Amino acid sequence: MKIDWDRRTCARHGHVTYAPDEAGLRLRLHAETALGDVWRCLRCGDFALGEPHGTGPADQAPLVPRGKVLRDLFILRFLAIERAVRGVFIVLVAAAVWKFSNSQDAVRRLFDEYLDVFRPVFRHFHYDLDHSPVVGTIQKAFGYEHSTLVLVAGLLLVYALVELVEAVGLWYARRWAEYLTVVATAAFLPLEIYELTEHISWLKIATLVLNILAVLYIALAKRLFGLRGGRRAFEEERRSASLMEVEESAGVPVQAARPQDERLP
Repeated sequence: MKIDWDRRTCARHGHVTYAPDEAGLRLRLHAETALGDVWRCLRCGDFALGEPHGTGPADQAPLVPRGKVLRDLFILRFLAIERAVRGVFIVLVAAAVWKFSNSQDAVRRLFDEYLDVFRPVFRHFHYDLDHSPVVGTIQKAFGYEHSTLVLVAGLLLVYALVELVEAVGLWYARRWAEYLTVVATAAFLPLEIYELTEHISWLKIATLVLNILAVLYIALAKRLFGLRGGRRAFEEERRSASLMEVEESAGVPVQAARPQDERLP
């Protein structure tokens, strides 16, 4: 089922109307009904009852995202939420590593005590905790020096900050954030592939696929790094989809008035 991104967005956030000073263009965007004046929405193209939200020269009309641009914005915001969740999770991990670095001995004793308690339980289910990869990794972490753990916590915080900055920039569709996302995500792809060679899991595979698709989609759809004409082609494509631009170049005017019994869309 094809999604009408324009009407979907107008239903959630309302219409965007504008009254241009140019008489011919104003005529095509305005109509009179029994209920009052209506103005054509710059996003979905439907006529909305009431005074226009803005007025002035046509070249100063707001460039309202519509069509493919709205779909791209929805995808970018989905990626922004994913980045934000990941960033918050990494911050929590960094805090845990830092706290662990300050109380390694206490945590080690507590871990050994719980290990002794659960060892008979797991042995009953024929699982040897002493040879468990998870337990082995935790025990190995107890051997790290305090300075090493503090460094790891700091690097995790930097990584989390990058993710959160990406999230904010992508949410507002900033072009610098799109570049940052592509570069930062692509830089970690070799590491993610290496981790799959060490241990395969569905979560790692899903994360790798999502990141590859994100890099390809943003780079191609947003025409980054000069792809598909670069920034100039991107801006021209966005303006060509603007309702104001379409109306300015239209050669067939619409009627300024409608029948009195016509219902508003």
